[in-house]
Amino acid sequence: MAELFSDAWMKALMDAWNGEPDVKDKLAEIGFNSVISCGFKGEDQPRGIFVVENGECVRAGDYDGTEPDWDMRADKDNWIKWAKDGIGMTGLGTAFAMGKLKFLKGDFKGMIKDPRMAGPFVKSFSLMGKIDTQ
Repeated sequence: MAELFSDAWMKALMDAWNGEPDVKDKLAEIGFNSVISCGFKGEDQPRGIFVVENGECVRAGDYDGTEPDWDMRADKDNWIKWAKDGIGMTGLGTAFAMGKLKFLKGDFKGMIKDPRMAGPFVKSFSLMGKIDTQ
């Protein structure tokens, strides 16, 4: 069992991501490249980092100071809930509108309007549920 956003947890997410064609392959089709960080609201820096090149996660682990393109923050309880239950497009929009999910970096509104990105993004939340999290 790994702690949320720990090095081991992020590496497990990388394996799940790369094993899911609806995420990796769909993002490869649009040449998606990005540095994604995740963490908790109120903290100075993210906890985990996730580097995607042409749809594939090529590096993941503890946050190492790399400047993210996307920096997502939420309370731990919300992260755990979304990982366990998943989150649909409506739930994602609600979480963003209510401030439960914050994007310190990244264009959430632009991403959610592009189904080529929005679908894999929503699907990536369900991948979190495959990781044994404490």
